[in-house]
Amino acid sequence: MKILFIVPYVPSLIYVRPYNLIRHLAQRDHKIHLLTLVTSETDRQAIAQLEEICTVTTFPLPRWRSILNAALTLPTQSPLQAAYCWNPAAASWVEDRLRLSIDDVVHVEHLRGVRYGLLAKQTLQRLGRQPSVLWDSVDSISHLFHQAARQASSLSSRMITSLEKGRTSHYEGQMVTKFRQVLVTSPVDRKALLDLVHKGNPVNITVLPNGTDLHYFKPDPNIPREPATLVVSGKMSYHANVAMTLNLVNKILPLVWAQNPEVKLWIVGKDPSSELVKLQKHPNIHVTGQVDDIRPFLRRATLSVSPLLYGAGIQNKVLEAMACGTPVVTTPQAIQSLAVQNGKELYAANDPTAFAQIILDLLADPEKRNQLGKAGYQYVKHNHDWSNITEQLESIYQDLIH
Repeated sequence: MKILFIVPYVPSLIYVRPYNLIRHLAQRDHKIHLLTLVTSETDRQAIAQLEEICTVTTFPLPRWRSILNAALTLPTQSPLQAAYCWNPAAASWVEDRLRLSIDDVVHVEHLRGVRYGLLAKQTLQRLGRQPSVLWDSVDSISHLFHQAARQASSLSSRMITSLEKGRTSHYEGQMVTKFRQVLVTSPVDRKALLDLVHKGNPVNITVLPNGTDLHYFKPDPNIPREPATLVVSGKMSYHANVAMTLNLVNKILPLVWAQNPEVKLWIVGKDPSSELVKLQKHPNIHVTGQVDDIRPFLRRATLSVSPLLYGAGIQNKVLEAMACGTPVVTTPQAIQSLAVQNGKELYAANDPTAFAQIILDLLADPEKRNQLGKAGYQYVKHNHDWSNITEQLESIYQDLIH
């Protein structure tokens, strides 16, 4: 099968969903051509890895272009998210490719890429061909914005979420009716999108969960755990991860340190916000910034902690830690899309006092940590293997074509 994959950011070990879907589709002998947008030197390095498994076409997305896109969209009713990654040259390339070649499926990811999906559909219709275009929404961004609006602490965050949540709700409600197939990562996001659709409008929204690369993320018994060391991971410029980490440091860790002042925290992830960078003034906190390989941090930490206040979809940070056999403590918001049992494969608590007590109890009980780590690994192995998820995607493609 020939697949045109359009992703508005470069697939990588940070943007794991498109990276792993492309990789596993290629392993199953599908021919993939990736169109993506490049914003940094790190992106160019990731492109070199992608070119080993598929053909790639890139276009630059300079900062000025995204700012211009947002400025032009501001007077309209469309969300800024939907315009942020628009590149006219990339759009022209899509039209030219669809005129000159026949792709069996066009797979477009995220709200930031949806305009390319609309363009592909319109182009194929003009050519008199079946518009086999799939939109992978990934998450419901409006659902995320409504949660963020309740939690936003800074003025800028409150302004952005206030501006975007209404626009995004209306726009997502329209977009899910434009494509014959829409994907999301979780039942929660599926329901959120369905709630936006006017009754009577036909929609086809399918849950395709995120997975974990179990050949890459796996336990390593030869690496010893650091004593009393917590790790929090993710892209640290993302507002939900910033809020999560500040919640951990400001509300939970003081309760932990009151009883165990030796506990250390590693904040691991690219582009930490200025608020997070300042945290490393504390002698027990280390902010790494971007790392080439997150696995050593996950494998060496005593516990992985993710006190998420809000979010959408499946939290890869939780799955990756579990796949490395690292005991996880998180919040119910982070696991509402997982079929886990609280207290068996991981622990979840909302209240800072309860969260802190779970951390202290696990730090004091090596046997419980060992059992939790093993159970978490088994859960991911049986429920979130990318090979099985890619097989599901193949079936979705077949239904779309026929």
